[in-house]
Amino acid sequence: MISLVIITNVTTAEHSTAIVPYTGDTLSRARHWTDLGEPELRRLTVAACRDQDPETLWALTEAYFTTYGASGAKASRHTLRAYRQGLNAFLNFAGSQAVNLLRPARDLGPSFLREREAAGKSPSTVKLELAAVRLLYRALRWAKATTDDPFTDARPARDATAPWDKRQPYSEEELQALLGAATPDTRVLLLLGAHAGLRVSELLALTWADLEFGARVVQVRSGKGGKARRAMMSDTLARALREIAPGQPEQRLFTISDVSARKRIRVLCFRTGIPYRAVHALRHYSGTRLYRISNDLEAVARHLGHSTLETTRIYAKWSDESLKKSVGQW
Repeated sequence: MISLVIITNVTTAEHSTAIVPYTGDTLSRARHWTDLGEPELRRLTVAACRDQDPETLWALTEAYFTTYGASGAKASRHTLRAYRQGLNAFLNFAGSQAVNLLRPARDLGPSFLREREAAGKSPSTVKLELAAVRLLYRALRWAKATTDDPFTDARPARDATAPWDKRQPYSEEELQALLGAATPDTRVLLLLGAHAGLRVSELLALTWADLEFGARVVQVRSGKGGKARRAMMSDTLARALREIAPGQPEQRLFTISDVSARKRIRVLCFRTGIPYRAVHALRHYSGTRLYRISNDLEAVARHLGHSTLETTRIYAKWSDESLKKSVGQW
């Protein structure tokens, strides 16, 4: 993380803006940019583009995203990390091609996308990197450093793989094998994803006060986009929660990072011989099983906190066995 501070030369009584390490929250970091006057904001941005300084350009982009983005200061660390990785990928490309960031060639956007696709990057990765670079150029225009946007008409190649063929959910047999080999706290981690349908960021943000055992409800206060919701608590999850030592109401259930949570599940999959499908595949299991039982897309959408049923339809695809059975009888 970086910050901007005013450094005064005692001898000359002059001052200038400099970059120094800073570890505050996203809102505090954003204010260091929004508090700058327009000439200084533009000067720093132009210098960062000239030097293709990844730290400063990311700090500017993060400040713009925090100030003007739909998620604001509530954007998850996972989202910020993904955008930063996408920005770094673009800056590596720009450096290798001697790109002038403030006076980009007309075809810079499509050229970057085609290079990433040719390098074997998945459609989802290319799409995320495109979002990150578009965010960068919005930040550059905000700082009045340029008026160009070479990514306006840039479009990634169409993904030939259907959404339901990607990131398949864990099967019932796989989940039971993972639960059987897990420690009590990892079992809770698995069930919060597979039964309550929580995302990694949501389950790691849970405190003991968010658990309503009597009502069998998990209060999700840090959902995607800052939305709160109530997820149902299964009997199995309730028993698993009671097996680990409850903490104080304000204490979090887990004190690990999202990276550590993913590593824990990956190691468990390796030990049990089960293909690792990411922690998010536990949430896919939850939606798929609930739809198979209820045949109700709206119920699945409420449980998982989807804003539209279109997002939920993927679970109907995963749980639909009728086509397989019909063709199998030919």
